[in-house]
Amino acid sequence: MITRFRIDNFKRLGAAELDLGSATVLIGPNNSGKTTALQALALWDMGWRRWAEKRDRSAASKRTGVSINRRDLYSIPVPNARLLWKDLHTQDTKTQAGRKQPEKVCITRTAEGVHDDVPWTCSLEFYYANEESFYCRLKDNPKDSQPGVIPEGARAHSVVFLPPMSGLAEREHRKEPGEINVLIGEGQTAQVLRNLCWQLYQQEDKAAWKRMTEHIARLFHVNLQEPVYLKERSELVMTYREVSTGVELDLSSSGRGCQQVLLLLSYMLANPGAVLLLDEPDAHLEILRQRDVYNLITEIAAETGSQVVAASHSEIVLQEAAERDVVMAFVGTPHRIDTRSRQLQVKKALERIRMADYVIAEQRGWFLYLEGSTDLAILARLAERLGHPATALLNDSVPVCYLGNNKPQEARDHFQGLREAKPDLVGFVLFDRLEKELHEGSQLIERMWRRREIENYLVTPESLRALVVKGLREDDLIDQSEKVNRLRALDGAIVELVEALRITNQPSPWGPDIKVTDQFLDPLLKNYYERLGTPQRIFKRDYHGLADVIPLDQIDGEVITMLDDLLRLAERAKPVGGIGAG
Repeated sequence: MITRFRIDNFKRLGAAELDLGSATVLIGPNNSGKTTALQALALWDMGWRRWAEKRDRSAASKRTGVSINRRDLYSIPVPNARLLWKDLHTQDTKTQAGRKQPEKVCITRTAEGVHDDVPWTCSLEFYYANEESFYCRLKDNPKDSQPGVIPEGARAHSVVFLPPMSGLAEREHRKEPGEINVLIGEGQTAQVLRNLCWQLYQQEDKAAWKRMTEHIARLFHVNLQEPVYLKERSELVMTYREVSTGVELDLSSSGRGCQQVLLLLSYMLANPGAVLLLDEPDAHLEILRQRDVYNLITEIAAETGSQVVAASHSEIVLQEAAERDVVMAFVGTPHRIDTRSRQLQVKKALERIRMADYVIAEQRGWFLYLEGSTDLAILARLAERLGHPATALLNDSVPVCYLGNNKPQEARDHFQGLREAKPDLVGFVLFDRLEKELHEGSQLIERMWRRREIENYLVTPESLRALVVKGLREDDLIDQSEKVNRLRALDGAIVELVEALRITNQPSPWGPDIKVTDQFLDPLLKNYYERLGTPQRIFKRDYHGLADVIPLDQIDGEVITMLDDLLRLAERAKPVGGIGAG
């Protein structure tokens, strides 16, 4: 069994170390590197086989790299070999004796394991040749009794890669094993499902075929019929019979989930004792069957002596695997989950966090949480008008998450999920006034306004008057006449609404306790435009415009305090590559 695998300079993975067990789940959001890790294992397998074939037991002077053509990488289809290197970086320059010399940048794969109670290590280097090929060589291990020879423990492993089901072809011709492997590597599983079932059915011992049909019947209530080979057309035909109706249908009529499970079972049962790399085995399956199928996969792997490494972003698979199997979280730098609390954080990350948020957290080192985009627009405009240094933070590239509500726990969950990827991340969350205490002492600074909502700091008689006449020219007689009409209508609407609030014992519109957008601004502007006799042009989405017109001397000192706190928080950030608060 392979117990540990290290990857360096491969595609998006600069350096990653994976702990592996008899069943291992690589869990993480889309585009986080899970499939890349599976491909790295497949490349290691190809590398040692090619070395064993060409260079095993050769003299040290003859142990140069063996060539591998990119077209032989069935499980890693790339149009250019350079794409295998991280950041396409295949060569460095070093200075030696005052002269600059080129130096190869190697992709390194190191596998460790135990076979027959004997530990082994097999490390390979891959270096670039040209667009079509690259070289592989075995790294000498000082502990090896036979330098230049692939360890026996590594030779005992056969690594096979299986991508998710891509549909099913209408017709399928019989194929040789080599062609099947090529098509699987290219992700064309639609072309090989009947062939895999045919191979399993052709085995002299029909126990594996019988077992597969029993599992399919239990999970999907259909009875698989024996595959038929039509020699005249070199075509494979396969049908199933529905238990409920007895109707016999072609395999192409089955659901994608059924086809996915059939692909997994036929492949696993046909490759006993292998290291099975399964890319999203839960694809096309609803929640209940995700659990059943994962448990079935691990059960069959244990019975056949296989090792399973599965990539997934299913929280159901995470929940099942975390209790008994090895789970590697691809959230930031890949790392093992070994506590229930960390399992819960990764689960939340899968549910709610976009991959872009991880990248932003790494690059900026801090995160801002607000209820919505209008909050950011108001803060940014007030900071700019005050000449506050926080203006540089609150630009278009601010690392912000809009919560869409005023619930502290959602901000905490998102933040802790990001900290799985970047443990030194700091954050700032700003809420409208809450009737509860906020947390203190964590890396997420929690603040709330003393007034009911942020718009309460913008609403004054002067700001409202400035808002409705904004855009009117002082040197235009028509505009000045319009200004008089607008202000007269606004003043009348304000007097009427303030009196209505007083009579109904509602808070003052100029005070801290009113929900100013719903209870005051909405009815005020409706009344105002009715008095003008024109269609309404200012709505809730436009209220942030008050930040442009409120007199500077009426901006509350609490706003400056919040901006100060935000600036101090951002200055503590530790971004990758020095892209920080600015």
